[in-house]
Amino acid sequence: MALTEAAMNVQEQFGQIDIYVFDQILRGNIAPGMRVLDAGCGYGRNLVHLLREGCEVHAIDASAEGVRHVRALAAELAPNLSAENFRVGLIEKMDFADNFADVVLCNSVLHFARDDAHFLAMVSELWRVLKPGGLFFCRLGSRIGMDFERLRGNIFRINDGSEWLLVDESILMKMTHDMNAVMVDPLKTTIVQDYRCMTTWVLRKR
Repeated sequence: MALTEAAMNVQEQFGQIDIYVFDQILRGNIAPGMRVLDAGCGYGRNLVHLLREGCEVHAIDASAEGVRHVRALAAELAPNLSAENFRVGLIEKMDFADNFADVVLCNSVLHFARDDAHFLAMVSELWRVLKPGGLFFCRLGSRIGMDFERLRGNIFRINDGSEWLLVDESILMKMTHDMNAVMVDPLKTTIVQDYRCMTTWVLRKR
């Protein structure tokens, strides 16, 4: 098999999946049969493989267009799933039940919080809907490894001019402790060419 053909097959199977979500799949932390909630799903970049492999996928996003796209994706790859699994809504006001999901994904969303209260409200909801023993995967903007201009509170200007709520290591470690969570991995931060820092925060709920 030519390398290009192999690469195309991987692309078809996994789509534009985040490499750190892919890592959790490879390690068996996200597996077929699990109920997975993607909170802030966008256009479903992390859901292609999970839909193909028989996860019970649910998703929520504020963008109706994004949810329509994910519903169409699910109709193609997992037609047994109800379109009602994919909802338009806000992370801080989700209508999923307590202890709902085996896995909660929240990728590149929380740094768009308006302020600390909004950030904490979203994290509280994400944690509420996760089952005991479940996996919480979060990738979010941080200031671990770079300095940014502070505008107010924990809102900073990143280097494209955008305003993001940026956490640091002490904030994430305190939250982990306060949530009585188990860290699945140490915090991992990628610095993107003097532009932004993205930290992966992966927990298990006791």
